[in-house]
Amino acid sequence: MPNIKTQISNKIVMKKRLIDLILKRSFRYTKKPTFKLASGKKSNFYFNCKPVTLSPEGMLLAGNLLYELIRKEKTWKVKAIGGLTLGADPVTNAIAYTSQIKGDPLEGFVVRKEPKKHGTMLWIEGYVKKGDKVLIIEDVITTGSSTIEAITRARECGLKVMGGQLQGRENAG
Repeated sequence: MPNIKTQISNKIVMKKRLIDLILKRSFRYTKKPTFKLASGKKSNFYFNCKPVTLSPEGMLLAGNLLYELIRKEKTWKVKAIGGLTLGADPVTNAIAYTSQIKGDPLEGFVVRKEPKKHGTMLWIEGYVKKGDKVLIIEDVITTGSSTIEAITRARECGLKVMGGQLQGRENAG
């Protein structure tokens, strides 16, 4: 097992590389606010994290760094992580995959924007049940409405939301 200095060094290197990837693949800037945000506001900054979180390297980095943050917070003791589809999906998958490799599995789940119109007609997909402690995640935040929607729906379905862990932030300008 690597010593603490090596572990800290690896986290610093991973964090720096993830920041570099986000700046290269996800960040956009214009002098004039031209990016229309989900809130309807305009911004001159924009982060679209999917080109990072859907890449093999981005999944590896985000999965490892966020898994460590989640497990570091001892008060959460969550069984699962998830959020509103589509933003949270790649991040959820990266963390769940990483947790399995580390021998400490976290279930992943998806909160739908509307229930399925057929089959079980569920709002939430994944192996979670009423009373499970969960963490809501999102790839980018502006007003927080997607996160709030996911928290509300998870609670309505009987899940105990312990907190939220964010990978990135979108500046509403």
